[in-house]
Amino acid sequence: MVHITEEGKFNDNSYLIDAKIFRLEKHLAVYVIENDGMRMMLDTGVPLETRKVVKKLKDYGLFPIQKLLLTHSHWDHVQAYSKLKKLLGDFETLASENAIEKLRDPNKINEFYGYEVEPILDDVTPLKEGDIIDLNGLQLEIFNFFGHTLDSIAILDRKNKNIFTGDAIIDKYDKDTFHCSYMPSEFSEEETIKTFQKLRDLKDQLNSISLNHYGVWTNDDFIQILNEMEDLHQKTKQAIKQWYNENPSLDYIASKYHETFIPNSTIHTKENLLGLKLIMEWLVEGLKISGYL
Repeated sequence: MVHITEEGKFNDNSYLIDAKIFRLEKHLAVYVIENDGMRMMLDTGVPLETRKVVKKLKDYGLFPIQKLLLTHSHWDHVQAYSKLKKLLGDFETLASENAIEKLRDPNKINEFYGYEVEPILDDVTPLKEGDIIDLNGLQLEIFNFFGHTLDSIAILDRKNKNIFTGDAIIDKYDKDTFHCSYMPSEFSEEETIKTFQKLRDLKDQLNSISLNHYGVWTNDDFIQILNEMEDLHQKTKQAIKQWYNENPSLDYIASKYHETFIPNSTIHTKENLLGLKLIMEWLVEGLKISGYL
C-alpha cells in the first residue's frame, strides 16, 4: 500500500506539489500533468503560497505552464489565480461549463467561506463530460463529478491509470484523518451518489486517485477509498445530524467526530480541535443547505 505525499514526479507524466493551506504542509495539493513540453496545472492554491509554488514549478522544469484547469470553484482552488497570472504570464484557463459564471461572480462563495476571491474575468474554456484535453498526444478525459459542487470535474489519465478528483470524493490527509465532501454552497446528495458510482465504474481502468486534500493513493489504498467512500459519507452525515440535534455546539460536534471517526489522527488531536471545528462548521452548513439539518 502506498500513499504518495512527497513532492515531485509520481508517474510518467504527473507531479505533486504541496501548495499548503493555513501554512500547513500536506493539506493542499496542486498537480501538474506534462507531456512532451506541454504542461497543465490543476488548481491554483492560495495566494500566500503562490511564489513558493512557482519556484517549485521552476525547480521541476515545469515553468511556464500552458494550461490551468480549475477542478471546481471553491476558494482554495481558485484564489491564487490573479497572482499566478502575474508570475506565469499567459495560459489557457479551463473549467466546467457550470463554473464559469461563479468564477466571474464569486460573491456567493465568498459569503459562505469568508475568503475574498477576486473575479476571474479572462476567457475560460468550458469543459463538459466526455471532452478530451490533448497534451501533445497524452489524452485526458473529463468527467462531471458533481455533488461537492455542481461544477466539480475529474480528469482521467488512462495511460497512467490515474484520476484527479479535486475534492469530489473525500478529503483523506493520511490513514487516520479524513472528512467527506458535503460542503457549502451547493452540495447535492443525489449528484454525490452518482459520482461515487462513476468512480466505481472506472475501477478496472485505474490504480490510483489523486486528491487535492491530500496526495496520491495507489493500489490497495485506492481500492480501500473506493470501497469505503459511500459508507463513510453516509455514516458521517448521519452522525453529524444526530450530534447537531443533541447539541449544535461546534465544540461538541468536533469532539464527537474525533472520538468516533479519527481518534488516532495526529493532525486533529483531542487537545487541539480548532482546525476540525472549522471543517465541522462547513459540513454542518452543507447539510443545512441540502435540507438535512
